[in-house]
Amino acid sequence: MREQFEAKMLRIHLGESDKWHGRPLHEAIVAKCQELGLAGATVYRGIEGYGRSTRIHHASHWKFSKDAPIMLSIIDREEQISRLLPYLDTMVEEGLIVMSQVEVIRFSRPGHQVKGASSERE
Repeated sequence: MREQFEAKMLRIHLGESDKWHGRPLHEAIVAKCQELGLAGATVYRGIEGYGRSTRIHHASHWKFSKDAPIMLSIIDREEQISRLLPYLDTMVEEGLIVMSQVEVIRFSRPGHQVKGASSERE
């Protein structure tokens, strides 16, 4: 089955060492997305990057290095993304959030129920 619709995509850029109540921030954001019923969230760990501070963040082969850049990608309908934004306002102390309008083409098997971002909400 093929479904096509307009949606919003959030890309959240932060550091691996960023925390929310003692927990890695990216984990807390993914948990909040799941709690709010968003269609999905993916976390990417970068090799190297820098932001406004111009301090270079990099992944290292040393286990004690926890300074890699992190990017979360979240895609869902605008009303669902709007529910998440107030939480991000309090959770993200330093970072960059980019929001863009996207065209989604989703493929699924017949009879396979897809949660979130569907044309008909349950």
